[in-house]
Amino acid sequence: MSAKRNTWQREAVRSALGTTEGFVSAQALHASMRGTGSSVGLATVYRALADLATEGEADALQQDGESLYRACTPGTHHHHLICRNCGKTVEIKADKVEVWARDVAAEHGFSDPHHVVDVFGLCTDCV
Repeated sequence: MSAKRNTWQREAVRSALGTTEGFVSAQALHASMRGTGSSVGLATVYRALADLATEGEADALQQDGESLYRACTPGTHHHHLICRNCGKTVEIKADKVEVWARDVAAEHGFSDPHHVVDVFGLCTDCV
């Protein structure tokens, strides 16, 4: 897949996402950007976030039928602990999950398994 062209709008979305704590919806990020005077349209925000997630520059997850995004370090495979109440997110390594995924894939004749593991709970501030 060829890399997307870096337009000023895409860079604005990348920058705004990078300064946002935790996961955020496209609509919430767009509202935040508009609040700081950005003229980037909502459709462009959706498209840029999807592209950033596809390229590994953003984490994406589904919550209550909505896609949420968070900036991440490209090229790092990790999982998340996510607070169901406040949205606090912690990146975690899960070596046992990696072994399990490879074993299950091999058991069924699959190779090169990819997976996403997000663990939802309540953080210590929300208990």
